[in-house]
Amino acid sequence: MIPLGVNVPNFGAGATVGALLEWARFAEDDGFATLVVSDHVVPTPEVTALYPDPFHDPFVLLAWLAGQTSRVRLGTSVIVLPYRHPLHTARMSAMLDLMSGGRFVLGVGAGWAATEFAALGADHAARGEVTDRYLDLITAAWARDRVTADLPGLPITDAATGPRPAGGSLPVWAGGASPRAIRRAARWASAWHPINPPYEWLRDRGVPALRAAAAGLGRPVPDLIVRIKARLQPTTGGPGRPLGVGTLAEVVEDVAALEQLGASEVILDANPDTPRPRDFAAERRHLVEIAQAYAAR
Repeated sequence: MIPLGVNVPNFGAGATVGALLEWARFAEDDGFATLVVSDHVVPTPEVTALYPDPFHDPFVLLAWLAGQTSRVRLGTSVIVLPYRHPLHTARMSAMLDLMSGGRFVLGVGAGWAATEFAALGADHAARGEVTDRYLDLITAAWARDRVTADLPGLPITDAATGPRPAGGSLPVWAGGASPRAIRRAARWASAWHPINPPYEWLRDRGVPALRAAAAGLGRPVPDLIVRIKARLQPTTGGPGRPLGVGTLAEVVEDVAALEQLGASEVILDANPDTPRPRDFAAERRHLVEIAQAYAAR
């Protein structure tokens, strides 16, 4: 049996301080291994159509939750790496890891919302290349006292890197399912973190591509940590249903299938992918049902 994590909704009118604290205590008390939150910096209408505002900053939120918890691992699924200066990201991550007692995981991705990139003055077309370059500098900053880099628009000369992570480095989960994202995971990450991948694609193309990329780099194959839906319904999802959507038995079998594929953890996400109000209590009940049924299988 592999551990299960939970994606906590850090957006929308219902995501109050009290509700977020309830989610953290739920994850801690009900035995979930990891609590992750998502990232948007300037939620444009393109973003809020799926993720209603307000959208709480993941670093600030997780730093607060670190003081409200003692066991559960805290992470991002995922921050959009091109949105922030890489040395700022490295520093915030290292500080959060130190303040949480080594419980922080940095999940990263290249992003998707073109209007949000434009609002931030970031280059949407170059987001893959920028993500790779930033990740290279971030991992260097965790390992060195000072760094020098010549990034486009960011000339960095002998810059102090700030505090080191508790363990000298940090676990990195690289999101995304493109060939470039898979190569990124093989090059820099401790885990590949695809979000809502189709199972057949993951089995037949994604995992083989990850293994091939790692072999080409002469590196160990990263762990596989998948985020899937956690959407229980009374009737079967039928052919082609997304992972995590269906009856309780179907969702438990989805988790078991990912375990058989080699996943080291599965993150459950109850987000309905609509801007409608959410019933957090019902979502947590479903998460517990899935976890208990998976443990009992």
